[in-house]
Order: sequence, then C-alpha cells, then structure tokens
Amino acid sequence: MFDQIYRKAVLTVANNKSVEGLVRKQAWGVAQRFVAGETIDTAIAAVQDLHKQGILGNLDLLGEFVDTPEKANEFAEQILALLNAAEGKGFPIYASIKLSSVGQGLTVNGEDLGLTNARRILRRAKALGGFINLDMEDHPRVDITLAQFRTLVGEFGHDTVGTVLQSYLYRSEADRDSLDDLKPNLRIVKGAYLEPATVAMPNKADVDAAYRKLVYAHLKAGNYCNVATHDESIIQDVKHFAIAHGIPKSQYEFQMLYGIRRDLQKSLADEGFTVRAYIPYGPDWYGYFSRRIAERPANVLFVVKGMLKG
Repeated sequence: MFDQIYRKAVLTVANNKSVEGLVRKQAWGVAQRFVAGETIDTAIAAVQDLHKQGILGNLDLLGEFVDTPEKANEFAEQILALLNAAEGKGFPIYASIKLSSVGQGLTVNGEDLGLTNARRILRRAKALGGFINLDMEDHPRVDITLAQFRTLVGEFGHDTVGTVLQSYLYRSEADRDSLDDLKPNLRIVKGAYLEPATVAMPNKADVDAAYRKLVYAHLKAGNYCNVATHDESIIQDVKHFAIAHGIPKSQYEFQMLYGIRRDLQKSLADEGFTVRAYIPYGPDWYGYFSRRIAERPANVLFVVKGMLKG
C-alpha cells in the first residue's frame, strides 16, 4: 500500500507545471543517468558502449499521446531515421515504440494511423533484420494495443514484433493466455503508470507474485520471455525455474533500465545470460523520468543530491 501511495504522491507533484519547469531546468544533468541524450547519435553511442560490455540495447524515442496526424507521422519518421542510422553499426537493431506516439486512436483514410505507421516501421525493421517492441501504456489502451499486436504478428511474425504485459494489472494473466497461439515474444514488467485499484493491484507482494506467475507461464508455454526487472530475488527465482524445467538460456533474457543496476547487468552478462538495457532518448524525457523517480524513494534522493551539486 505504501508503494501505491508513494507513486501517486510523486506523480501528482510531477504533473504540476511549475515543478516540471523547475526539474527540466535543474535536473537534466541527473536525468542523463536514465536517458541517453536527446539525439539519435547519442542513443546509438550508448548502445555501442553497452555492446562492448556484452550488453544489448533496446532503443526508445520518448514521446506519448501524440494528438494530431502530423505529429504522429513526424514521430514515425524519426523512428525510421533511427533504424536507418543504426544499420551497419555493429549491434542488433532493436527498438521500442508506443503506438500512441505514431497515431493510435487517430483515423486516417479509414484506418487507425498507429497501425499504419507501425506497419511502415516494422517493414523497415524486418528488412534490416531488426526487432520492434510495442510498449504497453496505461490501461485504457491495452485492448487496442493487443488487437493491433495480433494483427502485426500475423503480418510480420513474432521474430520481428513483440509487446509488453504489466503484472500489476489484474487482466494480464488472461491476456497472456489469449496470446499463446501467436507464440509471442513478450516483455514482462511490473507496471509504472498510476492506475486505479479497480484495475491494478495496490500491494507490492501481489504484483511480485503475479510477475513470477506470468514469466513462469510464458516460459512453460515455450515462448520467448523478456524478464524486465531489477528485483534480484525474482531474477534468481527465474534462473532456478528455468533450470528445474529444462528451459535454455536462449529462450529468455533479462532486461533492465539504462543507468540502473549496471553492476547487476554486467554480472548477468558475464554469466552467459542475454541482457538488454532499455535505452530511452529524446527531448521529451520528463514523463519517463518522473515515472522512474516514482518507482522508489531512493531515486528521489539521487535526484535531489544531483540537483544540489548543480
């Protein structure tokens, strides 16, 4: 319950325009721990640095809830520019997109613009041998995102496109079951949006239990699973579960956030596990940064110390 109260308090404060202005002005130096700069070049450089350490990257141009077709198309063009810039750079091309950023919910020529732009992006990614992950957003967008994911897997295959399930949503177990026929590549997260208790579990212990259940079910079904967590107890449990059930390391990977638990990322990579860092970049970093701060009190202390250092 404390986690829910803390998250709500932080996100409520963060949504205050005066607070946003102050943080944007004073905390960019601190935010760079979590965000790989504002340009494609800085993002690619971050992936290359991690690749030298045996860690893969998942690039994410920050931005969400785009409200016009023009902005959505512009965002899609930026993703295409990222894919083109990553070609031949010596690392596997892997990126995440929020369908809301490329027009989900906007209808153009009788079709959802998010789906239209996702097709453009996936077509290019497939040609480059790359992979696109469809990020999951707040709960009102889950149904349309899963429906569009199903369409896109049918057109491009599960080796080119995946999506995300959030363990704090009560519905996620049923959602995972419903996708099994696709043999989907899924990223399992706990969830970082501020959601009402009617749709999301308020207690951390319940969220953690649901997380383990989702991962175990996905692995037992023979699907590829992205275990996205910094929780060492969960990581150890997944390792033990995989050994006990004869699940090879090639069927799953550990994903963590850029700049967080770098020591753990490196140690897992050294053990022979696939490790991938989620690398956000771009000028629209404030919302993402706020959600990272809302995850745990230690992050607030880190930011305050950084701001005081100037």
